[in-house]
Amino acid sequence: MARLVAGFATSHTPILALVAAEWEARAVNDRKNPQLYDMAGVVRTYPELSQLVGDRFAPLAVASLWNEQYAGAQRDLDRLAETLEATAADVLIIVGDDEQELFSLANFPAVSIFYGDRATMKMMPLSPDPEFAWRKTVSAGYGMDAQYQHVAAPKFARELIDSLMDDGFDIGAAASVPDPDAQGFGHAYGFVVTRLMAAQRIPIVPVMVNCYYPPNQPKPARCFALGQALRRAIEAASGDARVAILASGGLSHFVTNEALDLAVLDALRSADRSALAKLPAELLNSGSSEIRNWITVGGALGELHNDFIEYYPVYRTPAGTGCGMAFASWS
Repeated sequence: MARLVAGFATSHTPILALVAAEWEARAVNDRKNPQLYDMAGVVRTYPELSQLVGDRFAPLAVASLWNEQYAGAQRDLDRLAETLEATAADVLIIVGDDEQELFSLANFPAVSIFYGDRATMKMMPLSPDPEFAWRKTVSAGYGMDAQYQHVAAPKFARELIDSLMDDGFDIGAAASVPDPDAQGFGHAYGFVVTRLMAAQRIPIVPVMVNCYYPPNQPKPARCFALGQALRRAIEAASGDARVAILASGGLSHFVTNEALDLAVLDALRSADRSALAKLPAELLNSGSSEIRNWITVGGALGELHNDFIEYYPVYRTPAGTGCGMAFASWS
């Protein structure tokens, strides 16, 4: 049977593909975002959020701290890349989300697994507006500056689908990218391959969890159960493949919620992973919804032990907008 030998988790925020001096460009966008969910899960405009919190986070929204956070995050990404290579995995399951890159609101599955031969990346649309010039750099960091094709693991993916169906999960299944000029895999997968797999190319199995789009977002408990079922599916698969699993995305954004982030990381650090299933779904909105991917991987970890967890609460504005960046591995 196949064997799960390692687990990983990484944020994939655009600021990881930008140097710290460029983070201010994202702060400009924050101030214009009309849908900022505050730490209670209430939608606010930036002026409303600013009125609510005042300048509480002004001391943290400074370039000197950004430089430290950027340097630390890049060291952690290097560590993940080195550990992934040393794992010598035969296949990497990437639990991520699709933000209307492959799917659309015409039909958006709650959970889907890709079982084709090649995962084709979607090119990131760019804008001539100087305000969005940062997207060109990010498109390269996300592996979305061309229609790259990444080797997948169709036989293994089919076995996962079969096992999950037997286990009570009605899984969406994708075998191809019908129109590569308009569709493809997005940042959740391209960042992992581009940043963490530069030294090697491990066949991937994209697992797509509907993090963002109501009304069929899986609840935290269902995500945790999905992870548990994924582990059972791995162990039931034929052959002796060494399998790694990775959560891509999160943590909280576009308003940094340290309390929520630390609840996730404390549950993972203490191996009280069932606590992940009890996270309040009403806080998993907008970018924070990608925490569902961490919950799913948390359910799959089984007896794996935590090697490290690092966390950086990034504040881009005095009102507290930003991103909770985190990186972790288990073996």
